[in-house]
Formats: sequence, structure tokens, C-alpha cells
Amino acid sequence: MKSPFQPQTNLAIMAEYAASHQQENDRFAAYIKEYNDEEIDAKVQELDALISPTISCTDCGNCCKSLMVCLNEGEADRLSGHLNMKREDFDLTYLEKGSNGLMIMNRMPCPFLANNKCSVYEYRFEGCKEFPALHMPHFKRRIFTTFMHYDRCPIIFNVVEALKEEMHFTKDQ
Repeated sequence: MKSPFQPQTNLAIMAEYAASHQQENDRFAAYIKEYNDEEIDAKVQELDALISPTISCTDCGNCCKSLMVCLNEGEADRLSGHLNMKREDFDLTYLEKGSNGLMIMNRMPCPFLANNKCSVYEYRFEGCKEFPALHMPHFKRRIFTTFMHYDRCPIIFNVVEALKEEMHFTKDQ
């Protein structure tokens, strides 16, 4: 009888593994490029559906501690309204703005992270809602960013490692 899946959630172990397996991950990124987009998406989404429920994001909160989150005007308007802040004050307090109109949160960890939970969950930004984006199509197009987060997100780490197994990828020893 197969034992239940036990995900790797230790961030230090994941970071060490990622660093020592960089070439393997580079080979895997090239390896999956040879496969059909829909086939890869289906495998990733299936593994995500199996693995995500085994990992509690609020045990980790690492994405909120280490990612620069982009937002748009509508998201900033909604959150500033929820916080009963003038938009100008919200921008000065929480945002960094680029000359091209790009807006990002101005510090990490996210100022709305409290006890590894989002204190403005209903008003969180689209990028927060989508992360780690394994449920979305076009996984192959996002492989670079997936590997950028591989060492910081237990869901990504475990899905990628399971995908290697599922695809009979020859791993480094």
C-alpha cells in the first residue's frame, strides 16, 4: 500500500536542494519544452490539485514575506477604501510607483501579513490570488518564474518534483 504523500515544507531544505539541483532544474525546464502545452498543463493542474491541499499556506506565508507584488489602480482603490484611507495616503504609505505606471508594494514582508495570514484577504491583489499560478494554463511559458519561486514555495517545489517523477525525468544523483 502506498503511503500518503508527505510534502517537503522545510524552507531551508528546499533552498539547499534548489541550489544543489540548479543544473537538473535547468535540464527539466528544457525537457518539458518538448511536450505539448495542454499535456503539461493537465499534468501540472492534476498534481497541484493533489498537492495543494496537503500544504497549509498559513504555516509558511513565505510568498507574502518574500515577493514583490504588483497591483493596479482598481486594486489600490478598493484596498484604500477598505482601510478608510485617502488614496494619496495609501499610496504614500504602501506603494512604490514606476515611471511607466507600475505599482508594487513598497516593502517586504507585506504589511498586511499578520500571523502568516492576510489581514485584508477579501481585498488582496490579483497576483496574490493567483500565486502560485499552477492552476492556470501555459505552465511552460511561466517555467522561468516557476523556478524563481521553486525554493520559496512548498507547493511549487512539491509539484515540480512530482512532475519530474510523473514525466520519468532522469534526475541528478
